[in-house]
Amino acid sequence: MSETQEAAPGHPDWRIQPQGDRCLLVILGDSIAEATGRLCLGLARQIRLARWPGVVDVVPSFTTVAVHYRPLPQGGPRFADLAARVRGLLAQGIATDTLAGRDVDVPVCYGGRHGPDLAEAARACGLSEDELIALHGQPGSMVYMLGFAPGHSYIGVHDARLNLPRRDSPRTEVPAGSVAIANRQTVIYPSRLPGGWSIIGATPLVLFDPAREPASLLQPGDRIRFVPIDEAAFDRLRAEQP
Repeated sequence: MSETQEAAPGHPDWRIQPQGDRCLLVILGDSIAEATGRLCLGLARQIRLARWPGVVDVVPSFTTVAVHYRPLPQGGPRFADLAARVRGLLAQGIATDTLAGRDVDVPVCYGGRHGPDLAEAARACGLSEDELIALHGQPGSMVYMLGFAPGHSYIGVHDARLNLPRRDSPRTEVPAGSVAIANRQTVIYPSRLPGGWSIIGATPLVLFDPAREPASLLQPGDRIRFVPIDEAAFDRLRAEQP
């Protein structure tokens, strides 16, 4: 443990450290798992409810919670102040957030023009295309975090048979709505972006709209079910989007 890291109560591996001069990072684990993800959601919720002066954002991820703060004109908050407050919450025990999020069906048109990598991904996983689609649609997937771009959701953790690496050659442009897999996870591209994951389909849903509240359709903690649709349904649902 470095000089800037502090052990946190409640678990021997939990740590608190600065991330730059205006962010505190709470590390609650070292691997992606739903229990750890919901622990992060629970701590983030408790910090938001505390409404500490100067805290401007609280961002949960796979294994960490980032607390962004702006020092106030009269004395605070400082890293040491926030670290003490976070340690106090951890000492009381984190209420694992098992209720956060909604059950969301995400329609996906797999393969064809919407999923150019489906056949290759299935071969790499030792599956038929139908088997890959069935595994991808199994219940139990959760939005762990948003990152990389506004509304860009990281969803998992899928069956071990979908442990596909990233593509050797990333694309400079991936169409909005593309559904892609890698490392037993799914990302849905909210806008046209570069990306190196295998594109197996696309959803007609609008993932990010600045005029909507909240702007991101999917939120951390949402439970996702991928539902296969055909081209006609994709075009109809896309036409219905605002």
